[in-house]
Amino acid sequence: MKFENFKAGVWRNQYQYRSFSPIPVNAEWIWEDPKINTLLEQANRALGELNAYSLIVPDIDLFIEMHVVKEAQTSSRIEGTQTGIGEALLSEEQIRPEKRDDWREVRNYIDAVNQAVGELKTLPLSNRLLRQAHATLMRGVRGEYKQPGEFRTSQNWIGGSSIADAVFVPPHPNEVPDLMSDLEKFWHNESIAVPHLIRIAISHYQFETVHPFSDGNGRIGRLLIPLYLVSHGLLVKPALYLSDFFERNRASYYDALMRVRVSNDLIHWVRFFLVGMAETAARGRDVFGKILVLRTEVEHAVLALGKRAPNARAALNLLYKKPIISASELEHGLSVSGPTAQTLVRELQKLGILVQIAGQERGRVYAFDRYLNLFLS
Repeated sequence: MKFENFKAGVWRNQYQYRSFSPIPVNAEWIWEDPKINTLLEQANRALGELNAYSLIVPDIDLFIEMHVVKEAQTSSRIEGTQTGIGEALLSEEQIRPEKRDDWREVRNYIDAVNQAVGELKTLPLSNRLLRQAHATLMRGVRGEYKQPGEFRTSQNWIGGSSIADAVFVPPHPNEVPDLMSDLEKFWHNESIAVPHLIRIAISHYQFETVHPFSDGNGRIGRLLIPLYLVSHGLLVKPALYLSDFFERNRASYYDALMRVRVSNDLIHWVRFFLVGMAETAARGRDVFGKILVLRTEVEHAVLALGKRAPNARAALNLLYKKPIISASELEHGLSVSGPTAQTLVRELQKLGILVQIAGQERGRVYAFDRYLNLFLS
């Protein structure tokens, strides 16, 4: 199938509305546009440089958790969830009651990412895996009654107050199983010579167009990207998430998807996606570089603590995964006494590693702010 001759699908008359039926995507894809080749090369190079950190950085999993937290917070923010990255790192008791619903949605996304990536060790990327992630995403939050973990059996729509004035109406629910089966085959079809980044660009478009779930499609569709990269060996660890790029270019993101459906302009979408891949991979690479510099500085600094240095280094390993922490969490995380944890906090404050950000005498909360700020830029 040639990008330049692509026909996205057809509009079908339903009762009082028209839905869009996209064509299946499990096919050979070719293009003439030279810009795509250049962008594909740039994205692959940046992705390779990012992946190199996963191969050479000791204890890389310590730093992956923060990438997952940022993705969960950013992807949820695109859907209107108002939880900051700092709040996402707090426990539920530390969140104001009126903000706990949003907090739970972000924490569910973190669980969904971690579970799905873990499942890739024994399961291939599949609709089953996405349905499992969706069930976790919807657990106990808004949308929990909208068929969690199952493809929809009713019509949904995007934008507008009702289906009558919707911006876009995805295919009829009867079409969803076949379209998603075709998409799954596309992920694993070894008889076609289509580069992986082109496959995932097309797959993300197709997923968002099919909109297979009653709720949560944006988040699961964006999660599909790192899952594909890890499952096909392009990344050793789930260190790349496009939600930040999509959120910063939100209008362009939605416009690029709609241009495919309305104007058959797949080239514009693929270009946009590859730019996002290259930019996001480069930013991730730079963050890892800054992490290594910071790690060297702080681990050298704690050597000055003498006999407390081993506990301080263990505390740093906790902080790399959760850079906002209380003394009691440090106590339990390190299996030390309360006084030892309090002393350790004071010493890390003196070294400028921890700063107090909330709380009075009881319930004080501290941040490894130099590290946390690397994920806020």
